[in-house]
Amino acid sequence: MFDGRFRTGVDRVVRPVGNALVKTRLSPDHLTAFGLLLSVPTGLALGTGHLVVGLGLMIFSAVPDLLDGALAKAAKRTTVRGAFFDSVSDRVSDTFILGGIGWYLQSKYGGHAAMLPFAVLGTSLLISYLRAKAESLGFQAKGGIMERAERVVLLCFGVLVSPLLIPVLWVMLGLTMFTAGQRFMKVWRQATAAEGLGHRRHLIGERTAGSAAEWHSRPVPTAAGTRQEGRVDGPVGPPLPTVSARWRAWREGTGWVPRSERYARGTRRNGAADHWRERRLARKLSVDGDARRRGSRRP
Repeated sequence: MFDGRFRTGVDRVVRPVGNALVKTRLSPDHLTAFGLLLSVPTGLALGTGHLVVGLGLMIFSAVPDLLDGALAKAAKRTTVRGAFFDSVSDRVSDTFILGGIGWYLQSKYGGHAAMLPFAVLGTSLLISYLRAKAESLGFQAKGGIMERAERVVLLCFGVLVSPLLIPVLWVMLGLTMFTAGQRFMKVWRQATAAEGLGHRRHLIGERTAGSAAEWHSRPVPTAAGTRQEGRVDGPVGPPLPTVSARWRAWREGTGWVPRSERYARGTRRNGAADHWRERRLARKLSVDGDARRRGSRRP
C-alpha cells in the first residue's frame, strides 16, 4: 500500500539524502549489511523485555533499509546482486525481530502466546515467496494491503503501546493472510490469461499448419483435365475435389468396403445365386431355341 500510494513522496524526500551519501563512498550493500546487523540487538532487546530500547533500535535499523535504494539510484549502482542481498536481509531481520517478540510474549504470558509472532512471520515469508516465484515465472505480484513497510509501522505501534501488542499481532496476521490471498489471486489471473492466450495461439498454429499441408498436398490439374499428385508451391491451386473423390478418399481412409465388393463372385455366399442365375439363363435360352425350331418352316 505504501509502495503504491506514498512511494513517490518517500522517494522525493530520500533522494537528496541518497545524493549526499554518494560523497561518503558508501555502497548500498554497506547500508543493507548495517541494517541487518542492527536487527540482532533489536531482537535481543525485545526478547528481554526492553521494549523502548527495542523500538528505538527497530526504527534505527529501518533507516538503512530505506536509504540503500536511494543510494543505489543516486550512484547508479542498482544491480541484481544488490536486490537479492536486500531481499534476503529483510527476511532475516524480520525473523530476528518477530523471534524476539515471541520470546518476550512467552516469558510474560506463557502458553501459546509465542506462536502468534511466528504465525505472522510465516505468512510474511509466504508473501515474499509468492512475489519471488511469480517474478521467476514472468508474472507480477507486487502490492497488497500489508507489505513489509506496513508490517514494520504496525509492529512499532504495538511495541510502543505494549498492552495492545497481542491485538496488533492478530490484526497483522489477518491482514498478512489477506495480502497473501491477494497476491495469489493476482498471479492466478495472470497465469490463466497467459495460458488461454497460449492455447489459442497453439490452436491457430495447428489450423494454419494443417491448412498449409492440405494445400501443398492437393492434386495438380493437368492440361488434359486429369489429376496427378504433386506439390503446389504457388498461390494457384486446383478446385475442390468432387463428391465421388471425397467418397473414395473416405472409403480408403476408413477401410470401408461396399457390399457389392465385399463378397466376390464365386464365394460361398454369392456362389449359389450366381449358379441359379446361370441355370435360369441357360433354361431360357434352351426354351427359346426349341420354340424357334418348332415354329420354323423350311422351304
